[in-house]
Amino acid sequence: MASKGRPYRTLVIDGYEVLIGRADEDNDHLTFRVARPTDLWLHVGGGTPGSHVVIRSDGHEIPRPVLERAAALTAWYSKARDAQNVEVHYCRVAHVHKPRGAPAGLVELRRFQRIRVKPAPPNPS
Repeated sequence: MASKGRPYRTLVIDGYEVLIGRADEDNDHLTFRVARPTDLWLHVGGGTPGSHVVIRSDGHEIPRPVLERAAALTAWYSKARDAQNVEVHYCRVAHVHKPRGAPAGLVELRRFQRIRVKPAPPNPS
């Protein structure tokens, strides 16, 4: 994981780069400065605090196993880490919006889909 000192972690899942925010300000930086509009964005649903996660996609469809693994990481890097089954919301970054005056890390989604996963940590390298 060559991402020390960055405001996000970087992993690779089946050739897809996955970026994981570290804190609220870092989540904003990742979502609105690093991610591209066509990248896929993930976050635990229901207002549960957690990392913003971005899968670099260049507009391509993300294979289901990559989406499932990234969603499991999204759940792991959230307050829902100890739950058995977690709902993760995902959409293109273009559908993520920052409300005026909202605190760091808080966003609204214009359109999104849901996936249910069991939280899982990154594989040890």
